[in-house]
Amino acid sequence: MKNKFLNIVFILVSVAAIRCDHSTDTVTVIKFWGLGNEGEMVVPLIKEFERRNPTIKVEMQQIPWTAAHEKLLTAYAGESTPDVGQLGNTWLPEFSVLNSLEPLDPFARNSSMVDVNDIFPGVLKTNIIDSVLSGIPWYVDTRVVYYRKDILQRAGYDEFPATWSEVLKASETIQRQAKAKNKICYPFFLPTNEWVPAIALGMQFGGNFLKSKNSQGNFSGEQFTKAFTLLDEFYRKQYSPSGMQLITNLYNAFSDGLIAMYITGPWNIGEFTRRIPAHLQNEWMTAPLPTMDSLSPGTSLPLGTSLVIFKNSKHKEAAWKLIEFLTSVEQSIEFYKITGNLPPRQSAWQDSSLASNTYIKAFYRQLQRVDPLPQIPEWEQIVIRLQIYVEYIATGTMTVDQAVKQFDTEVDVMLEKRRWLVEREN
Repeated sequence: MKNKFLNIVFILVSVAAIRCDHSTDTVTVIKFWGLGNEGEMVVPLIKEFERRNPTIKVEMQQIPWTAAHEKLLTAYAGESTPDVGQLGNTWLPEFSVLNSLEPLDPFARNSSMVDVNDIFPGVLKTNIIDSVLSGIPWYVDTRVVYYRKDILQRAGYDEFPATWSEVLKASETIQRQAKAKNKICYPFFLPTNEWVPAIALGMQFGGNFLKSKNSQGNFSGEQFTKAFTLLDEFYRKQYSPSGMQLITNLYNAFSDGLIAMYITGPWNIGEFTRRIPAHLQNEWMTAPLPTMDSLSPGTSLPLGTSLVIFKNSKHKEAAWKLIEFLTSVEQSIEFYKITGNLPPRQSAWQDSSLASNTYIKAFYRQLQRVDPLPQIPEWEQIVIRLQIYVEYIATGTMTVDQAVKQFDTEVDVMLEKRRWLVEREN
């Protein structure tokens, strides 16, 4: 009897163990690499995803932005990329060239949650490389102007100037009024250690930065030369300081009236709200970029990050479920509430958390008119080097013609391999 009882216990334990092993086998584990602050702040959303999808477990790894690019390339070389990764939109061309990304067109076509037609068109274009959908935008970023309303009003502008010619006139008036009170004012801050303002100005003139199938620089062409000439005017007339050395604290300078206008991104809404004194909180506002033509607003850059599936993933269906979840309208709104990052889905902007934010409205208008930057792996290297030539212009080290011609020479060197490939295609 005792042996019979032990046999029954043994059988029950064995069955329980088999069931336990079976349940473990049905759980799919996927790896997700998140970058910077988002890699930490997405955790509550990941937990909610796992609650709704109990057969999928997400192993989350946060990677600092400063180390992310090198770590991703190392992972690619060692065939150890995660299932799902966060990529800056300007990195997508590079990893597409490496053939490391899974095409997402088939997934998107069959998805009831991902609606590519609901994504801002200019932002969606950054994710389409050689006609292939390589990523799904996770959050979007663009650049608008932050400005002191009271200073512009004293200069005669109840609304932010719609054109760059009016911005120059407003800058002249603001500076003249400051000098009359023996004060220093640089009306429009265009820092030389940032490439975005120079590229933003270039986009107002057409944005044709490269030519010959993106294999040669076109910065010395008529369009960008006009952009650099406009940039030079701001420095030459001292509407902007010639370097960062004169602006040690952006928020103090903005509060003190040392600067009145500045091109920057959505993260500064929170920073301005926290760092600008309470008595000035009603005296600043955001506006889309001015235009050079009759279209308003001017053109800006579609930046931000996207979610991708790496080709080495063995769990692509589960990886896609995570991307569907994180890029859904519902979770885009939740992510905005947690981080302040802007949703790529236009329908998400109807939520009161965005619709009621007066500073956000300029970003919504601007996102209707953004154009992709050149989709080549060398682009980040090019714009980082561009900052040197912005400094040359600001300090008078080079003339505009000298700077754009010399810069094109350097760009052509960077694009030598690409040019070799294009020539053989022909």
